[in-house]
Amino acid sequence: MMTWVKELQRQYVAGRRKLEKYREKLLAEEPSETVIREMEIVKGMIADMSYAIEWMRSGRQPNSARGADIRDAYKRSVLMDMDLIPNAPPQQESRITEEQKAEVAKLLLKLSERELQCYLLHISQGLSFSEIGKELKLAKSSVQQFVTRAKAKVAQAI
Repeated sequence: MMTWVKELQRQYVAGRRKLEKYREKLLAEEPSETVIREMEIVKGMIADMSYAIEWMRSGRQPNSARGADIRDAYKRSVLMDMDLIPNAPPQQESRITEEQKAEVAKLLLKLSERELQCYLLHISQGLSFSEIGKELKLAKSSVQQFVTRAKAKVAQAI
């Protein structure tokens, strides 16, 4: 049985082969400004397709070293932009500074993907372990373990 991912990989590989044949045809032509421009476009398309194929095969961002893709700048900025920690009520003067938010984001990036999901749903959304389990299709005990581990990591980092 072929999954949609395998089918997509097959289509990308077939498309890349067609582009490579077209590139060979362009190489056989007399070089002109149009042919050179077309070659650059085709070369970029082949590179993009190769990158996508590698990503689909490995399940990870290509050329990333030891999980560095998990802790990239994009994820950090998403955590910074999220309103995970609500501001204090107006009558209270304590507010969370941008530096403190950056520290919290840095700390959260140390958690595994599942720990982060469960921890945020439990702490910031106030969901119970059962509710999180239903949402993520996990056992209540698994959710409890993820939250416990995340809390321990947070406590250790503080």
